[in-house]
Amino acid sequence: QVQLVESGGGLVQAGGSLRLSCAASGRTFSTSNMGWFRQAPGKEREFVAGISWTGFTKSYADSMKGRFSIARDRNKNTVYLQMNSLKPDDTAVYYCAADAAGPVVTDVAEYDYWGQGTQVTVSS
Repeated sequence: QVQLVESGGGLVQAGGSLRLSCAASGRTFSTSNMGWFRQAPGKEREFVAGISWTGFTKSYADSMKGRFSIARDRNKNTVYLQMNSLKPDDTAVYYCAADAAGPVVTDVAEYDYWGQGTQVTVSS
């Protein structure tokens, strides 16, 4: 079991930055791949970024490459999403998720545990 709690969301102007955090508890966190997803109103949940349990492999959605960066601190049981050059289209609820097995994947259905989400709003 893995419990996930996101924080760091808020209101920011276009071009600004935010850093999201996902605090994890549970004995399988250290061996779980982690992902960030987002869901805007009326849209499906989409993959943002993922990181392997070792931290060596990272994956990003094309629209986030160069703007977003994922990292994990195994000592603090925390995963981060640094978001720069934010756009109004980035407005969404951002979710942290854990996948207990396999390679880093982008499919929502492959992730076993989810946080409650944190709202990010980017104003123009």
